[in-house]
Formats: sequence, structure tokens, C-alpha cells
Amino acid sequence: MTIGIVGAGQLGRMMALAGYPLGLDFLFLDKDAGTCAAQLSPQLTGAFEDPKLLDQLAKRCEVVTIDWENVPVASMERIARTTPVAPPLAALAAAQDRLSEKSLFHSLGIPTNDHQAVDSREDLLRAVQAIGLPGVLKTRRMGYDGKGQAVLRKASDVESAWASLGSQPLIYEAFVPFDYEVSIIGVRSTRGEIALYPLNRNLHRDGILRLTRAPWHAPVVEAAARRYMRKLLAHFSYVGVLTVEFFVRRGKLVANEMAPRVHNSGHWTIEGAVTSQFENHVRAVLGLPLGDTSVTGHSAMLNLIGEMPTREGLLSDGRLHLHDYGKSPRPGRKLGHVTLLETTARRRDQRAATLLRKIDARKL
Repeated sequence: MTIGIVGAGQLGRMMALAGYPLGLDFLFLDKDAGTCAAQLSPQLTGAFEDPKLLDQLAKRCEVVTIDWENVPVASMERIARTTPVAPPLAALAAAQDRLSEKSLFHSLGIPTNDHQAVDSREDLLRAVQAIGLPGVLKTRRMGYDGKGQAVLRKASDVESAWASLGSQPLIYEAFVPFDYEVSIIGVRSTRGEIALYPLNRNLHRDGILRLTRAPWHAPVVEAAARRYMRKLLAHFSYVGVLTVEFFVRRGKLVANEMAPRVHNSGHWTIEGAVTSQFENHVRAVLGLPLGDTSVTGHSAMLNLIGEMPTREGLLSDGRLHLHDYGKSPRPGRKLGHVTLLETTARRRDQRAATLLRKIDARKL
């Protein structure tokens, strides 16, 4: 049985690694040759819009999924004519447009920050006047890891933000003075079975996730996050893994965005849960029974960004789990991650803080 994956980055790579023990095969489609997933599995190389490649992928696979939410919806629609596709196209379309995403949250009673569409300089001025400062101007499409956005803190920031981003549809959002960030990861199978992972607390720097700790003990916050996740899964009759990121402000959740795919904040589940998010995504899209999402300890996941520390330095701690994605170094690029497990949250947090300082200082 073969699963097709559009996009061949580290998320696809880890899906394949999770699926091989189940006796599954994988076929990737990516515009770039030499991807990190192609080191493990066959790959079709060419444009995501290439009809011949899309038809070949559909013909050779029992189901097709994604490792990146910005794949063209029209391409997935073509595949879906003959082969099951997950996640649902409606979820993919909503996640690709920040305005649609915010509107969806609002319609389901999921709290989010004030926002307005911006299609002109005059729209931006009106939005700033209505919502106030500080605020964040973002591209409606294609932004990730802090790309495609500008923070406006004073009136004089309007012109520079418009000059850098104003050539495309935008959204202006109220800045949320959050206390911390969390995410919730859920999975729903083709059979309607649902499983949720515990709450993650996330630390971003320069728009990129640096550290995730799970499970994060915040019962009221987690209960709300689980309610909102179930609403989204039901709304879409969702299939696969879905992630929602929230700001936490005075004990209340403010939805930031959703990702209709396996997620960086769930990498800890490989060692830290009975069944990883990657294996459960594979199970879900094939209609197999979902695996147990219970934790095996208190986990911390740290991204390795821009430049890889030495393996010797990392593995000198025999309790660390290293995942090297096989990618060439580049500033801001996610090259791998490490996961640590502890018996208590306090010990996890202490070790994670120490390791984060070392990684950032490149002392390993």
C-alpha cells in the first residue's frame, strides 16, 4: 500500500519513517530534486501544478496527503477526482488564507484577535485607526516561520510596512500581548475516530519555533483548546492530523492559526507519546485504528536552526534523541531537532533551558 505525499520536506520524511514499520510505501512529489524525504523514498520531481505528475501520483497511490499547507488546492482537487485526498480540501483552502481562517474561527465561536482585510494603503490606514496600535500586518497567503509580516508599533511604521508588503492581499491584526503560546494537536480518521494529544507550550524566536514542552499542565486552558479542536474536526469531517496554535492571555485562549498537517510542535511525540503524530496521521488517512496518544514522560523538543551542532556534542548526553533531517545549512533553516524526556516537568524544564542556551550559543 502506497501513500502519496505532496511536498518532500522533513515532515514528509518523518511520516515515511513512521509508516515503514507498518509495511507501507511512500511516493513524494516536490518541485525540487534532492529533498530530504527523497533520501528515503521515491520522488516525482516537477511543478506541483504539472497535470501529468499529479495524475501519475494519483494512479500509483491509495491515498494522497501533504507535508505543507501551501500546495495548490487545484492540484489536490485534480488528484481527488480519482484518489482519496487528506486533509479535506475545505480545510486546506481555509488554512491558506489568513482572512478565511479568522472568519472560520469566528463562525465556530473560537476566539481570535481583531482583524481587517487590507487591499490598499487607505485600507491599512483605516484598519490601524479602527483596531489601533500596536498591530501586525501580514500577507494573507504563504507566510510561515515569521515571513510575510511586519509589526506596527507607531504611526510612522505604516509607510514602511506598506512598502514592504503592499503588493498583495493583506490582513491587519491587533497585537496580542500574550503571556505564552500553546498548541493542540488532534487527529481524526476516515472512520470518524478522534484522538487528541496533550497541550504543548511553545517558545518562538524571530518567528521560528525554538522549544516545545509537553504535556503542559494548564487544565482550564487545555479543556478550552480541546473543545475548539473538536469543533474544527467536526466542521470539516476532518481526516488526518490538525494543529491549532493559540496565544494565552490572562488564562484565556486567542486562536492564532491552524495547520492542516503534522506540526513542528508535535515532534516530541516520536519519543514522548505511545504513538507519534506522524504514525497517527498515516493511520488516519488509511482508515486504520488510531494509536494511543498517552505520554511516556515529560518531553521537550528543541529545533536545530541554521547550523547543526556537532553530533558528538549532542550525543554526549546519552539521554537526548537526535533527528538530523539531512539538509544543508542555511540561516533560519530547520535542520533537525532533539528531544529529551524526564520523569517530572520541573526536571524537563531545567534541562531544556540549559540545552537551549547551549544550542543558541553554538557550544555543542
